[in-house]
Amino acid sequence: MDPDATPAGNGPITLDLTVERGSQTPLYLQLATGIEEAIRSGVLTPGSRLENELALSKRLRLSRPTVRQGIQELVDKGMLVRKRGVGTQVIQAPVNRQVALTSLYDDLRTAGKAPRTEVIEYRIGRPSPEAVDRLQLAPGEQVLDLIRVRYADDEPLAVMRNTIPERIAPTREALAANGLYACLREAGITTVLAHERIGATVADEEHAELLDETLGAALLTMERKSFANDGTVVEYGYHVYRASRYSFEVTLVDS
Repeated sequence: MDPDATPAGNGPITLDLTVERGSQTPLYLQLATGIEEAIRSGVLTPGSRLENELALSKRLRLSRPTVRQGIQELVDKGMLVRKRGVGTQVIQAPVNRQVALTSLYDDLRTAGKAPRTEVIEYRIGRPSPEAVDRLQLAPGEQVLDLIRVRYADDEPLAVMRNTIPERIAPTREALAANGLYACLREAGITTVLAHERIGATVADEEHAELLDETLGAALLTMERKSFANDGTVVEYGYHVYRASRYSFEVTLVDS
């Protein structure tokens, strides 16, 4: 699909979309894909409006249920919203992240977002029994307990809690300016392996406030334990993401 668009002042935007009736991809999904490409490429910006379902169905020669299903696909993804008296409107495109050994900071920059980090806790001290076990610490070693809020284009996206051996801990200033993995790379530490568990929860008062979400809103969680190329444990963390603005993507291969 061609994601070019025709602006109409402050009115609805007419996208130059095509559908292939002979394709194995359902028509509603072709429509959703074309609109999603326009959002992700910036052709459709946050706040812009789509032409109404009737106009789309007539122009593309699709049934209204097909058009409605295609739009609903993006409403469910959090990319469009239907507003009474306004129509179908674009909201901020969510961050879609491949499940890989990368940092959120690097992924946001790759996606064209402007990442920003607020360090809300930076504490070096004695490790908990859990930290001693997970980080395989030697007697007497201390740790950095770290809590950060990661922003994308000045919108809160994730609360990240990490525990790191004090001997390799970056400074507070470095962590405010860069991602954790980038800081570790600067120190010559390369992460090569991680165990990760993805789950879900709902926003308590703390996460609702930090992420600008409503109490009880759906959140994604990720627990990760990372190893360096010499087999030592680099860090373990528990991250919480806004489900309305963030998703994980996995590619499966038949072995």
